[in-house]
Amino acid sequence: MHIHILGICGTFMGGLAVLARSAGHTVTGCDAGVYPPMSTQLEAQGIRLIEGYDASQTGLNPDLYVIGNVVSRGNPLMEEILNRGLPYTSGPQWLGEHVLRDKWVLAVAGTHGKTTTSSMLAWLLEDAGLNPGFLIGGVPLNFGISARLTDSSFFVIEADEYDTAFFDKRSKFVHYRPRTALLNNLEFDHADIFPDLAAIETQFHHLIRTIPGVGRVVSNGRSDALERVLTRGVWSDVERFGVDGGWQALPAEDGVAVDERFAVYHNSERVGVVDWQIQGEHNRLNALAAIAAARSVGVPPAQAAASLAGFRNVKRRMEVRGSVDGVTVYDDFAHHPTAIETTIAGLRTRVGNTNTRILAVLEPRSNTMKLGVMKAQLPESLADADLVFGYGAPGGKDALGWDLAGALAPLGEKAHAYHDLDTLVKAVAAAARPGDQVLVMSNGGFGGVHQKLLDALAARSAT
Repeated sequence: MHIHILGICGTFMGGLAVLARSAGHTVTGCDAGVYPPMSTQLEAQGIRLIEGYDASQTGLNPDLYVIGNVVSRGNPLMEEILNRGLPYTSGPQWLGEHVLRDKWVLAVAGTHGKTTTSSMLAWLLEDAGLNPGFLIGGVPLNFGISARLTDSSFFVIEADEYDTAFFDKRSKFVHYRPRTALLNNLEFDHADIFPDLAAIETQFHHLIRTIPGVGRVVSNGRSDALERVLTRGVWSDVERFGVDGGWQALPAEDGVAVDERFAVYHNSERVGVVDWQIQGEHNRLNALAAIAAARSVGVPPAQAAASLAGFRNVKRRMEVRGSVDGVTVYDDFAHHPTAIETTIAGLRTRVGNTNTRILAVLEPRSNTMKLGVMKAQLPESLADADLVFGYGAPGGKDALGWDLAGALAPLGEKAHAYHDLDTLVKAVAAAARPGDQVLVMSNGGFGGVHQKLLDALAARSAT
């Protein structure tokens, strides 16, 4: 089959392209922006890429057009496909029908932690010799790739609640038909497509409805929203984590903190010990969820807990980009207030010393952030940072529709807002001193600010 993918350079659609090529299909694709690293990764797989959405691409005569959710009505290629009655489907539907149909799908859903937990789960199955396929919205450092197709019966997928396509407004994950569903947490997000939290809860219950009676739901017992979803009806076995009577992370030894070593308990019974270098309570919850989900396919909890010692995390999750003159620059994907707060808390745990300053550099770039829905929560989420540098793009598709400086005003003199990236870089470099930790948070490329900061610090040190 020859498929032509519209919106191929997005993380999900690019991963789908790799899976389709691995399955033996001929794959071509187009996008508005065809550039590295995704373009080089796809071209290395023998996938031809075309810049833009010109209607002449119908001349490729593919058997099927696979439509990404970045494509909307008015797109010239899409309009030509519709006018000529050519066959098309969405990315999630194609994936469900052609890749996942005969697999034991382990789907990881939730507002936060999907990429990290999917990566953990894939690693636990890999270390157990199960050779899972996967499609993850990031690059797990244990694998170095975001998507893989194998002959294994098991497939781990990051299950996004964002909408499927312009012609299918259900969440992507309803197409995946998992046998194991891991529900990390649930908060309001994606304000561009969901009016409120209740609307997202409805989509999560659509997911629950697809899980067979012999399947399993692994759910965060601390989430009221997830409890409401389960109350609507669940027809599968349910295991909860983070609460008494379920899966818990407790001190491995009396009087010892659980930051890098903790015992795993299930139904009040100690079943394993995790000894790793990853900080933060949110990551301990991710670990519990991954261990519980791995158990559903036969991986013993003690073995899974031990395997986490070899987990190397994910690119752009507290990733050290460099250190100059004693100043360390990190890159993190955090963009929701809850994720921002937990990321700062995790870095504080990592550095330990309360005298070590954290300089938070934030680009509120997500669709929800650009709409200003979460702006009132920003000051509290950034409260534990010592200095805050916010960036609002001056124009274009990433521009904010609200006053960033005004939103950060409750933080007082420690917070500053900028509309020029070079000015922000100079301000951070001028403020940084040896021992500081510069935490850059954005769900985009942030104009290459990480390297610009390192270059500015190097230039300062040289003079």
